Amino acid sequence: MTRIVFRWLLAAFFIVAGINHFRVPDAYIAMIPGWLPWPAGLNLVAGVCELMGAIGILLPPLRLAAGWGLIALLVAVFPANLHVALMGHMPGTGFTQATLWLRLPFQGVLIAWVAWVAIAEERGPPPPEPGPGTPPAGG
Repeated sequence: MTRIVFRWLLAAFFIVAGINHFRVPDAYIAMIPGWLPWPAGLNLVAGVCELMGAIGILLPPLRLAAGWGLIALLVAVFPANLHVALMGHMPGTGFTQATLWLRLPFQGVLIAWVAWVAIAEERGPPPPEPGPGTPPAGG
């Protein structure tokens, strides 16, 4: 049950983030380091990937692929987050420099969250241990 709730929370997070790429594209485009080509296109691709990943982690047949896709996306956008931390400001936001630096380890938290709700196997409780005098399984 807990994993399901956290899966829905994560999906909501990525839906909001994905929509924001289209609502306020200039803020996201300004985050993209100058050495990367086609900032407007990269922003759109990231927004679409976040939306698709959010939907995908909610659909069991797509969950595993969506999880790996979101992890790849989080790794891919890390240079943009590092770029704004190094700049000391994120255009279009009131984030402090400390907040920008704290966002960097949060990427790891998001990766772990995605892995837990979308990639890790759902496991039930372990089987009971055999009692005294019970022959081991298979023997």
